[in-house]
Amino acid sequence: MPKTYILGGYQSDFARNWRKEEHNLRDVMAESVFGALDAVSMEPGDIDTAHVGNFAGELYSKQGQMGGFFAEISPDFGGLPTSRHEAACASGSISILMASAELEAERYGTALVLGVEQMKTVSPVEGGDFLGTAGWYELEAEGVELPFPKLFGRLGDVYDERYGLEAAHLQRLAELNYENAQRNPAAQTRKWLGDVPSDLDEGKYVAPITGRLLLRDCSQITDGAAALVLANEERAAEWAEARGIDLAEVPTLQGWGHHTAALTFDEKIAQAQGDEYVLPHTRRAITDAYDRAGIDGFSDLDVIETHDCFTTSHYMAIDHFGITEPGKCYEAIEDGRIDFNGEIPMNPSGGLIGGGHPVGATGVRQALDAWKQVTGNAGDYQVEGANRAATLNIGGSGTTSVSLIIGR
Repeated sequence: MPKTYILGGYQSDFARNWRKEEHNLRDVMAESVFGALDAVSMEPGDIDTAHVGNFAGELYSKQGQMGGFFAEISPDFGGLPTSRHEAACASGSISILMASAELEAERYGTALVLGVEQMKTVSPVEGGDFLGTAGWYELEAEGVELPFPKLFGRLGDVYDERYGLEAAHLQRLAELNYENAQRNPAAQTRKWLGDVPSDLDEGKYVAPITGRLLLRDCSQITDGAAALVLANEERAAEWAEARGIDLAEVPTLQGWGHHTAALTFDEKIAQAQGDEYVLPHTRRAITDAYDRAGIDGFSDLDVIETHDCFTTSHYMAIDHFGITEPGKCYEAIEDGRIDFNGEIPMNPSGGLIGGGHPVGATGVRQALDAWKQVTGNAGDYQVEGANRAATLNIGGSGTTSVSLIIGR
């Protein structure tokens, strides 16, 4: 079977506010593009095609046609074939899948994948309204304040109705992501807290947002970009030989899963009646990735980067990855198996809650962190002995689910 190799990449500092620095979307993109090229010792002319993951540039930045920025970034990109992909918060992962499909079809030999979102251009209220377009806006978001916290709060309600859900378990997930973020030099919240459990237990972090969700349960409004350089086997072999690298040590996209459910949360839950998993399409994306990678399940993984836009989505991911039986996610929280030094660490980067969530960039950032883990390049948040990592990237209220398996 054809393989997609991941040569390396770059992530911007998710703590930055690019508008305050008087930078525009082109600048956000350019830093990660050149950062990724520098990381793999390549030039613009070495790239055959480029894919951009972005959710709502037309809203946040009044900008579409983002592939055209490549020729603005460098004249050496002039004529480069580019495309832009949107799947709400899963836009970055969809871009990776589209690039890998082109490489495996041998249309091109190398691809640069860039995920980007500049969100700190509007007020939180206006930005929250923009995020509502990731659902069915007319039915779920129009005139609703902070629609997506409400939708993901309802995900917790469904768990509570089916299996029971304690607030203490969501609180612990928030703590884990903030604690992990303190090790990550690119994480948005790395300098926000001192003692995480005590700081998250008071003040603004316990401010109610909606329903069961407090401020600490929510990911942040974030600016940022992440980029990856991918190659087919022939070009990866040439790249590795020129640098004295064993091709077997270059990570590959070992497996993937991609499923789309109904747009509205109510319809998703209605269609999931009778299924032991709350979001069966998300579960299928994960098991498809397992099957394509030729592995039995989470026990063959060393680390997971999951989509914790809210603590409720992190909670859901635990049983959907098969770490516990359905509805028993609390067991993995209580026994520490998903902690940084646990059996299967989740979000050593800090995830979305601790690391930041520039919507269109998140899927690429997750894949980059998976690459860092399996190559031993994660620095202070390196999971010892990691050889295979999984990601889960979710668009909308569980509408688009993409899971990737990356390993050597």
